[in-house]
Amino acid sequence: MTTPLHVGFIPLVDAAALIVAVDKGFAAAEGLDVTLVREVSWSNVRDKLNIGLFDAAHLLAPVAIASTLGLGHVKVPIAAPFNLGLNGNAITVSPALHAALMEEIDGDRFDPMATAQALARVVAKRRKSGAEPLTFGMTFPFSTHNYQLRFWMAAGGVDPDEDVQLVVLPPPYMVDSLANGHVDAFCVGAPWNSIAVDLGIGHILHFVSDILLSAVEKVLAVRQSWSDKHPNVVASLVRAHLRAAEFIEQPENRPEVARLLAQPERLGVDASVIQRTFDGRLKISPDGTMRESNRYLLVGREAAARPDPGQAAWLYAQMVRWGQTPYRPEALKAAMAVFRPDLYDAASGRPAGASNAIGAFAGPPFDPADVPGHLAAFKIGRWKP
Repeated sequence: MTTPLHVGFIPLVDAAALIVAVDKGFAAAEGLDVTLVREVSWSNVRDKLNIGLFDAAHLLAPVAIASTLGLGHVKVPIAAPFNLGLNGNAITVSPALHAALMEEIDGDRFDPMATAQALARVVAKRRKSGAEPLTFGMTFPFSTHNYQLRFWMAAGGVDPDEDVQLVVLPPPYMVDSLANGHVDAFCVGAPWNSIAVDLGIGHILHFVSDILLSAVEKVLAVRQSWSDKHPNVVASLVRAHLRAAEFIEQPENRPEVARLLAQPERLGVDASVIQRTFDGRLKISPDGTMRESNRYLLVGREAAARPDPGQAAWLYAQMVRWGQTPYRPEALKAAMAVFRPDLYDAASGRPAGASNAIGAFAGPPFDPADVPGHLAAFKIGRWKP
């Protein structure tokens, strides 16, 4: 007997474990009959998960926390027993903004502090000339993209709420918005940064792994109430996705994985773009300049699939820093409880792996036990002690 499930996803490369689990039969081998439903926006995914139209979802990690805390929407506690990926985002800028940054940069162009300080000088010049503020696209207010852009900018002295404009765009709409001049830059997951470069309308300025060494990106999310009622199904989901993640991380399997994700009902983009993402070898400029990183997107390596409550604490700290919620110790505890390494460990039968330290390029090391102390180290933010 099989268990029918409906699972929502956004067309992004970090939905790979979910797609491979279904299309390679790993889910079926666990007794799961999964129907994948492609969505356009994160609000659609969140809402359909919350009201029960989806049994599980490919979800932004901060949205799982915000839903649990009742921030920005109704309160629906979420459990995340599996990480679908660490890292995977990039900041892409228009040719005009790239030229302006390179004119102002003092140091290595791949150093995020050097580019953030260059951005501060560009912003100051634009203000002096009376030009409109730069506009940056990100995918959702409660998103890694929002927090990563803000962390980078603020480190160089740019106030993301005063000096630039941040706008919300669904991932598939980022490229057209850059092409049409509606935004000057964006932060989004693969493959949309590479698509912009291939079209000649963007330069990848930074991989998120330049800014944060290990940053949880998407999670496999289920409602906490549903998880409590269906523990065996949750365990089956974890095992199916773990097999998929391990399959993806084998280099010899990546051409097949790229072909599966390239299908029109999945991502609907060229397979070569997807494979470049998994290989960590990306074209970053229209002139063909390439850059390699073995940390661009981690799916199964380095315990990437195992939820880490410390990562949830960092995301909650960003919500506090940028005024989305006041700091409350009980809310921090609830946020950390969204990430469920216990469910992962029980399903996988494996010993607990090492945690993935944030490794931010600026500021003190993050300590989940002292969020107020951590936030006090930053000059720019909306948090009040």
